[in-house]
Amino acid sequence: MKKFNPKSGLFKCALLSISLMLMIAPQISSVLPLMYSSFPQVSRAAVETLSTIPNIGIVVGLIISPFLIKLIGTKPTVITGLAIALLAGTYPMYAASYTPILISRFLLGAGIGLFNSLAVSLLSKFYQGNELSTMLGFQNSMGSVGAAVFSFCVGLLAVMGWHATFAIYLVALPVMLLFGLVVSLPNEKSKGTDTENSPVKEENKINGSVVEISLIMFFMYVFFMPMTFKLPQLATTQKIANVSQIAFVSSVATLVGIPVGMCYGYLKKKLQDLILPIGLLLQVVGLLALAYATNLPVLVIAVIVLGTGFGLSVPYIFNWLDEAAPRNSVNFATTITLVLVNVGCAASPTIIDWLGSNLGNGSPRADMTMAGAGMIILFCYSLIHYFKVRKH
Repeated sequence: MKKFNPKSGLFKCALLSISLMLMIAPQISSVLPLMYSSFPQVSRAAVETLSTIPNIGIVVGLIISPFLIKLIGTKPTVITGLAIALLAGTYPMYAASYTPILISRFLLGAGIGLFNSLAVSLLSKFYQGNELSTMLGFQNSMGSVGAAVFSFCVGLLAVMGWHATFAIYLVALPVMLLFGLVVSLPNEKSKGTDTENSPVKEENKINGSVVEISLIMFFMYVFFMPMTFKLPQLATTQKIANVSQIAFVSSVATLVGIPVGMCYGYLKKKLQDLILPIGLLLQVVGLLALAYATNLPVLVIAVIVLGTGFGLSVPYIFNWLDEAAPRNSVNFATTITLVLVNVGCAASPTIIDWLGSNLGNGSPRADMTMAGAGMIILFCYSLIHYFKVRKH
């Protein structure tokens, strides 16, 4: 098979292409209102779980991935993950029963989880220095680009019914072919391939800071995710937008992450540790603005504010994790954090529904308000963290 130069544009595109899949799982959330009537025997919370259950699958995939890499190698693991994502992701196109669809959504997440961490770690195998930093920046944006594009596609496909929207997962096929034909990796199964070139041995240790950061990320995703699964219900019940318009609004929220990511380095240099409280405050404002939006323009502005705050908070927290994790245990700490992130995403509908029902009136507006209240608590905690860092 022809070997492509890692410096070539085609090789870089192939390597980055798998990142398009990382945020694709919840993009069908805008058609949830169309699915409620198809499954009258299950609750709305259970239907909303279809948009978040892939996150549990991602956790399983993240755990299995290191063992599968040792067994069959890195490239076959990526191809296996993409194949599972293709088959499981498109299954609801022709399925009509809730339980099989739920299982397929879980398997979609598991497939993505197999190559989730590899989307970042593979870059360091081919690039160093400024080129690596540039590629990491592109990688971070690719997820947002994919989410925005596929959310827009969902809006176009929704006119043919909710089954058709699952066609977005067909993108796994060209990604699998591109990665499989262009990217060549060393044979990890030969002894000494990686260990000889690695100056340090990875350790599996965590400390109090890793636990703290993981919990912050867990709750931040619990309170952020209603933007994906509650927004469609809120917008349709309040007669603010239709399904296609909701898909457009969702794509705006993810597109915001691209310029914010590009400007993050500059903003971090200027704002330093103040960037986390600012990011969380913007998320509070965005969630509460969503809860009480009365028209489409306010809805769009609210998701822009929310997306900006989210785009500032996440890279700061991962940078904090990189500095706080025990030496030689950054990869393990990152995996622990990613696991908590995905558990938070999956648990979000249940937690938000419980809060909305017990502390509010159970309406979508009450649920979104509860999410905003939860984010206020995180914002207050971030202020404590900021003053603690300044003091030291």
